[in-house]
Amino acid sequence: MGPHKVRQMMRSEREMAKRRFRRQRNKNYLAKPGIHDCIIVLDHLKPTYNIGKIFRSSEAFGCREIHLVGIDFFDPAPGMGAFKWVPAVFHTEFFTCYTDIISKGYTPYILEPGQGLPVMETPLPKKSAFIFGHEEFGISFEPDLFPEIKRLTIPQYGKSQSLNVSVAASIILYEYVRQQGCVPA
Repeated sequence: MGPHKVRQMMRSEREMAKRRFRRQRNKNYLAKPGIHDCIIVLDHLKPTYNIGKIFRSSEAFGCREIHLVGIDFFDPAPGMGAFKWVPAVFHTEFFTCYTDIISKGYTPYILEPGQGLPVMETPLPKKSAFIFGHEEFGISFEPDLFPEIKRLTIPQYGKSQSLNVSVAASIILYEYVRQQGCVPA
């Protein structure tokens, strides 16, 4: 298969994802907040399947809502319908998202390999906001300009020191729910 055919297939898949997003976006307006006070912030993630998977984990763990920064659309298919259950809040830039979560009393956290405190050793407040950056480029802002943001890490023992963003979000949500005393025995 030549490069022209590959680009054509990618454009077609992107258009199908946009159509699926538009259909499910209307259902998202009726989504109710999850039972926990934590929120997820997705900062300029690729519109491929990580976002849908994060919606799926957020729904499973009862996350209140997901804030999407700089994301016009994403493919909801990998979320297995979770987009219609978890409220989505869209922002064009991080600053508006940040002021929103701070004004609501949330403590924001970014995750960086080898930076900050291990998540299992950090008491997470009831109103925690977990910020995840782009799969390749990380967060879109300079964290030192936002003094309320705290750094966390998920300890890793392999050489790559890298987790898929949807896997990292699932681990963080599990740890949050565990600390809040809500994980079934």
